[in-house]
Amino acid sequence: MQPTSSKPFSYETFPSSGIVAYFSMEIAINPGMPTYSGGLGVLAGDTLRSAADLGVPLVAFTLVHRKGYFQQHLDRAGFQSEEIQPWNPSDFCTEEPARVTVSVEDRVVTVRCWRYDLVGRYGHVVPIYLLDTDVDGNSGWDRGLTDHLYGGDTNYRLQQEIVLGMGGVRMAAALGHRVNVFHMNEGHAALLTLGLLESQMGGGPLGASTETDIEQVRKKCVFTTHTPVPAGHDRFSTEQSIRILGGDRTARLEKLGCFKDGMLNMTLLALRFSRYANGVAMQHGKVSREMFPEFAIDSITNGVHAPTWVSEPIQEMLDQHIPAWRRDNLYLRNAIDLPEKDILAAHLSAKKALLEEVATRTGVVLDPKVLTLGFARRAATYKRATLLFTDPKRLLEIATKAGGLQILFAGKAHPQDEPGKALIHQVIEDAGKLSNGVLRIVYLENYAWDLGALLTAGVDVWVNTPRRPYEASGTSGMKAALNGVPSLSILDGWWIEGCIEGFTGWAIEDGANDEEEANSLYQKLENAVVPLYTQSPEKWARLMRNTVALNGSFFNTNRMVKQYTRNSYYPVKLIEQPKVREEVLAHQG
Repeated sequence: MQPTSSKPFSYETFPSSGIVAYFSMEIAINPGMPTYSGGLGVLAGDTLRSAADLGVPLVAFTLVHRKGYFQQHLDRAGFQSEEIQPWNPSDFCTEEPARVTVSVEDRVVTVRCWRYDLVGRYGHVVPIYLLDTDVDGNSGWDRGLTDHLYGGDTNYRLQQEIVLGMGGVRMAAALGHRVNVFHMNEGHAALLTLGLLESQMGGGPLGASTETDIEQVRKKCVFTTHTPVPAGHDRFSTEQSIRILGGDRTARLEKLGCFKDGMLNMTLLALRFSRYANGVAMQHGKVSREMFPEFAIDSITNGVHAPTWVSEPIQEMLDQHIPAWRRDNLYLRNAIDLPEKDILAAHLSAKKALLEEVATRTGVVLDPKVLTLGFARRAATYKRATLLFTDPKRLLEIATKAGGLQILFAGKAHPQDEPGKALIHQVIEDAGKLSNGVLRIVYLENYAWDLGALLTAGVDVWVNTPRRPYEASGTSGMKAALNGVPSLSILDGWWIEGCIEGFTGWAIEDGANDEEEANSLYQKLENAVVPLYTQSPEKWARLMRNTVALNGSFFNTNRMVKQYTRNSYYPVKLIEQPKVREEVLAHQG
């Protein structure tokens, strides 16, 4: 597979003889396919969309997730319930004839795959293969291994990771792909390294593998970690590893130092078998190096796929004034010169579209003239959705000074995350107590791709309040920035790099506790956000221009994929090798 001749970016660093294989447990492929849960999956999908736009020779592997993640329902009291999201892969994909097998608890499980062709702006195709164990001959249990995204217990998770990692490697070979680089997007895919090692051994016993064999695998593997806290890394007990993976494989992994605190650590496995590893923001790279000091962990800051997340009104404005922005997102720097009236008008159209959706979903009619804050995140306790409500009296005073304040919340809690569910209930309960004619608070159920796009484009300010240092990167604020929406956020993740105080948004200052950080949030709202929004529309328009020009032009997957290409997949030092250089020159013609 080669990039199309009309590609807008010359990938002189790609050898002509192989491709990159990208592995991710979840990928947001198409709004009609519930194959993702949140930020990790959306990031993966945006990565592949930019790879297709840029003509990168890449294929991707994930699981089919036949029953999706879940449909969220919230009752009047704010209690979440879940419903499966069954879908039919044949409605979107083409089944491939190839079949492979993997060993799970000494059972032979057959795996097939479905192909979805992601077509880029210039016609280049990135095939996405969705692995599926719902195959005749498999047991009823095994047929369901690829049904639920993040469903079941850790036994189910480890079995899924065998299918993704080891099954994906075998499927890539069965499909005839010659892969130069295997990219593990988070530790869920780490078992592909074992699949490669077994292939390197010709199917022989792992105990006979040499350092040379391991180094050959390491040369092919790169790894991206997205988790800034130890508890977030996939870990499995020795008993689980022996029972599900097998005794020989477990012994090999122990010998390679992939166990930590008596647990098989998938991040350690990925790091030990990778020639390059990175975190997803500068700060996250630092945190990751502190967690795993024996490894060199770089950082490549996340981005989002601009054409996917920029609202239609903003797209039309950009097409008129900056026609090259789709081809090369760096041209968004020219947004610094957009007419103020044009960006205000485009944003107002996006805001009205959002408020119409709110009215349709909830019956609540909001005012497009009133300052509207957005907070839409996975409902995890560290994200502190209730920080805005720390001092209800003060929040109401700010709303009164602003001539009204509207706050839109959205977010799902994992079905097994009881504290997360309790957080949603608390937000909705607080909203019911606080909402009045001046302060309007709405929680929107079933946060997904379509609602996320409306929110990030339509609110006036994007609010983010994670407890440091738990935010690896965050991408919702990046989507908002592309639409000219500034952030009011804790300095964590990407916002450390994106915040220019009063120019692209505002920083919530670090405090000793939640009350101090809430106080900073209120101060910024009262003294900076509200006066600028209510009294100086032209200055607010300039703030929006700055946000697009400074943050939109950088925090996108167009830039990010180029960085992966030059730093991770095919770094310059590899190009200096004569054989690879010869292939590159031949590819360039």
